[in-house]
Amino acid sequence: MRFVIAAAVLSLGSLSAFAAQISLKADLAGSHEVPAKDVAGTGTLTATLDTDTGELKYRVTFKGLTGPVTAAHFHGPAAEDANAKPQVPVKVNPIESPLEGTATLSQEQAKDLLDGKWYFNVHTAANPGGEIRGQVVKE
Repeated sequence: MRFVIAAAVLSLGSLSAFAAQISLKADLAGSHEVPAKDVAGTGTLTATLDTDTGELKYRVTFKGLTGPVTAAHFHGPAAEDANAKPQVPVKVNPIESPLEGTATLSQEQAKDLLDGKWYFNVHTAANPGGEIRGQVVKE
């Protein structure tokens, strides 16, 4: 009986060993937009992805933008020099710094995010295609 209990405990422990909290970051700037923007705005994104549940928690700070934020999104999949469709829109209004949120990603979305194929950008009226952007990478 002790063997069965010990085996069960070990197997449960090994299952949780596959789950991880992956830390992510992005530096947001106009120069990272495609095409690049000559703006003073900057920002940072920090995030964690729970590989077991797919939960993405993020925090974004930004300053120096040309005006109020009209939209913000995670986009992908895309390389640093390409654009892609939104994957996770920010659903708060108004969008102000600091911005915090959560989203549940599919396995495919999580893989693209962890492979560095997502970026985050912030849109304004002066730059509706995006004013500042940063590729999301593992810390």
